[in-house]
Parts: sequence; structure tokens; C-alpha cells
Amino acid sequence: MSTIVFLNSRKLDFDGKLDFSPLDQLGTFTRHDSSVDGEIIKNVQGQEVVITKELPVGEELIARFPSSVKLICEAGTGYNNIDIVVARKRGIAVCNVPNYSTEAVAQMAITFILNLSCSLVQQQIMLQRGDFHNFTHELQVPHFEVHGKTLGIIGGGAIGGHTMKLALALGMHILVNQRTPKVSDDPRVRFVSFEEVMKKSDFVSIHCPLTAQTRHLINRESLALMRPTAYIINTSRGGIINEADLIEALRNGTIAGAGLDVQEQEPPETDNPLFAMDNVIMTPHIGWKRLETRQRLVKLTADNIAAFLAESPLNVVN
Repeated sequence: MSTIVFLNSRKLDFDGKLDFSPLDQLGTFTRHDSSVDGEIIKNVQGQEVVITKELPVGEELIARFPSSVKLICEAGTGYNNIDIVVARKRGIAVCNVPNYSTEAVAQMAITFILNLSCSLVQQQIMLQRGDFHNFTHELQVPHFEVHGKTLGIIGGGAIGGHTMKLALALGMHILVNQRTPKVSDDPRVRFVSFEEVMKKSDFVSIHCPLTAQTRHLINRESLALMRPTAYIINTSRGGIINEADLIEALRNGTIAGAGLDVQEQEPPETDNPLFAMDNVIMTPHIGWKRLETRQRLVKLTADNIAAFLAESPLNVVN
């Protein structure tokens, strides 16, 4: 029987509503709500498969893993929290689950776009302050259609592709920048340079992974390319945006606003200026946290592990 441990299952099952039986069926399955650095080595002893969820597993930790560990499965899409190079040197495979949250995260991006287009959050903030001018005077906030507007997508993978599909249904035009340019058979979709996406989009939505090449891809220089009426959307990884540069751009009116489901530091400090900005919508990395999405993640994580145990590994990233 295989031995499998989930080091921080509460990150996934924070409400206690998930069914872990797909993992129970694969062998001896142990769950820990959380594992801090001092507990990780203890908790992986005698384990063949280690499951993590956005838990930092760096060089020093992996170097101390017992020889029993053959697979680290990141229960999610991004795996920048794991030192995959050191894992490979130790003979440990690393896999991720790339498509479990495609629809949920794409819906989150579109939700930001729709909310920003009608200033819904700004209007609720006004009401909370006792300001009823939108009801008693002329409309005080931006309010416009998304039909006919241009959505720029940075990273045309599964989530970016689904975001594109939803945006097309809303009548938007699409500019896509990705590592491998394509030619679209839809005249509403064009694959263009990063600079063209930034210059010509009404909304820029980020869907690329966080790597050494994409860290701080969105910075003072790239934000300066955007229209002052444009918005930045990030449902990918916070480190892709230089947050200090974004705050400056929002304060100076370089761009109109932002929808951020991810931040450079999670959780952000409570005095982070973004929290106080009326033209910013912030959510605590919830794009993937819908109940159905998390249950699907459990099932697909089990599928990954079952395939690895059957010597037909899936989604190996190292």
C-alpha cells in the first residue's frame, strides 16, 4: 500500500466540506491541517507521496526529505512554491493540477471586468459612507458597456483561453500575448506583442505563471503604456505585478483601476494602500476557492497520484 500525506489540507478544506475519499482509496492517507517548517520533515517520514497547497517547499527542506518520498503533488496550478530543480536532483517527481479551476478563475476575471465597468463597488462604498448622490443627483461614477471594448490577455493558456471565450460572449474584442503566437480564425481575436496588449486594451487580464521571466512583468514602464481609462486584472500570481509601481500608477491616474484576486504578499499587510483605494477591488485569492472547484481538485489530485503509482505520471513539471 502506498503512503500519502497532505501537509496542509486546511488550505483546501477550510470549511470542512470536502470529501477526501478519492485519496483514501489510494493507500494509507494522512491529513494534517497545517505543517510549519519544523513539522514538515516529521510529517513526511515514511511517506511516498507528499501533497502540498501553496506551501513553501524549498531547497533546504527537500534536501532533508527521506528517500521514501518519490512524488510531490502540488494541489493547484502554480508550483513556484516548490524547488523543482532540487527535487529532480533528489529523484523526486513534482506534478501539479493545471485545469481544476479554469472556469472558476475565468469567471472571477470576468466578474472584475463587469464590476469595474459599472463602478459597482464604488457605488456600494458611497452608500456605506452615507453618500446618496448617485440616487439624488447625476451619476457620479464611471459607467460603460463592455460590448465593443478590448480585453488584453497576458498568457493564453487554459484559464486565459476560457476568459477569452466568456469575453467574446460579452461582445468584447481580444488581444492575446503568449509565448507561442498563433493566428486566430476569429477576426475578434488577435495575437500581438506584449506592448500592443498594454497600449490598446481597455482591460488587461493576467493569466501567465509566475516565473523568473514574468516576475514584475507589470511595472512602472509597462503600466505607463496603458490608457488612463484602462484597468488591470490579476487572478494569476501577485508577484507578476510590482505592487509599489501599481500603487503609484493608481494614485497618479496612469490607469483607471484594478481588480486583484492575488497580491505580491499574501495576506497583505492591513495598512497596504490598495485596501483604501476606491478604484481597486481586492479579494483574498478566492478565484479557486469555490466549493465545486475544490472538490474537483481533490479528485484530480487523486488521479495524478494514481497515474504516478501506475508508472504513467501526469502533469510532471520537473
